[in-house]
Amino acid sequence: MSIVASSLARIKASPTRAISARATELERAGRDIIALAAGEPDFDTPRHIRDAAVEAMDQGKTRYAPQGGLPELREAICRKFKRENALDYTPAQTLVTTGGKEALYLAMMASLDPGDEVIIPAPYWVSYPDMVLLAGGTPVFVDTNPERGFSLTPEALAAAITPRTKWLILNNPGNPTGALIDADGLRAIARVLHAHPQVWVMTDDIYEHVLYDGASYHTIAQAAPELAGRTLTVNGLSKAYCMTGWRIGFAAGPKQLIDAMTKVQSQSTSCASTISQWAGVAALDGDQSFIAKHNTIFQERRDLALSILNQSNGLRCAKPGGAFYLYVDCRGVLGKLTPDGKPIGNDEDFVTHLLDREGVAAVHGAAFGMSPFFRISYALATEQLEEACLRIQRACGELDRA
Repeated sequence: MSIVASSLARIKASPTRAISARATELERAGRDIIALAAGEPDFDTPRHIRDAAVEAMDQGKTRYAPQGGLPELREAICRKFKRENALDYTPAQTLVTTGGKEALYLAMMASLDPGDEVIIPAPYWVSYPDMVLLAGGTPVFVDTNPERGFSLTPEALAAAITPRTKWLILNNPGNPTGALIDADGLRAIARVLHAHPQVWVMTDDIYEHVLYDGASYHTIAQAAPELAGRTLTVNGLSKAYCMTGWRIGFAAGPKQLIDAMTKVQSQSTSCASTISQWAGVAALDGDQSFIAKHNTIFQERRDLALSILNQSNGLRCAKPGGAFYLYVDCRGVLGKLTPDGKPIGNDEDFVTHLLDREGVAAVHGAAFGMSPFFRISYALATEQLEEACLRIQRACGELDRA
């Protein structure tokens, strides 16, 4: 008899983490690898945030935090929502979690019963479906159209809703596409949900501040305030604040849901790192000017990568409005042969070829629910990014030359 729970057969390990681990393994073995798989900014955590953590340690603030989070951080979260999103929450309507990912997971575990459906627009972040499955729910995928910027249409949403639908997940701007839903788009989604009061919205706003070309940001409870009573807004400090390893996320929503999520957390992680939470206070309340500076660099990298990849044989990619990913259409390379005679049958074959031939680690589109595409992150040093894209271009140029 296996010690492993049968429920684990319903899920898979995170593909992005697996590819990153494979790239690290090859690098340790001496290969020249450029990893474009992980969504992790290459910038250091800003000094004032690190200083706050050091100060907390020097003052002995290293004990357990309350399970819902430090009062000081929950108050800072409320200030952030009021200042940036015009949303009014009390500290009791917030929860501090071990990364934004845990906030999403806690919400699923606290709210889903067997058979409950969760609508997930595709392409999607790889963890959404598996978190739903682990919680006993049923993911319902709704394809978006690349020609329409990967935006969820009201018509597609309406067609997917059933009496069993409990959640709609929105990731805005989106991973893996960088698609940005503007306020009008969010209000169009809200109009569909007006007729379905049983459907809640879980909005993952982790890339809220990573925007380009002068774009402004709205979260759905801001654009459609009438939905605030059934919206969970999830965010965190990993991306814009360059704090991936600090593992601080947060959520805000109706107190009944927050209390249920806190109950689950009390029997799992108990609380997020106290030291990281004090750093989080400094992040939310302190100087924000570095975000715009980072975005300027990210935009330059985006444009550089787009220029090279869109000049590559068989590839094409639209310009994303946010996040730091390109979701590259690779249908033009399918059916071709690698220099050693192997056929490129799908996007996974192509990214395997990139890793084996050129030492570039990317993630195949099937992992995100839409093929034939692959995702690269441009959150790495510009010189490395340029070299990686030139390698991809070279790999495309060598196809069919066997």
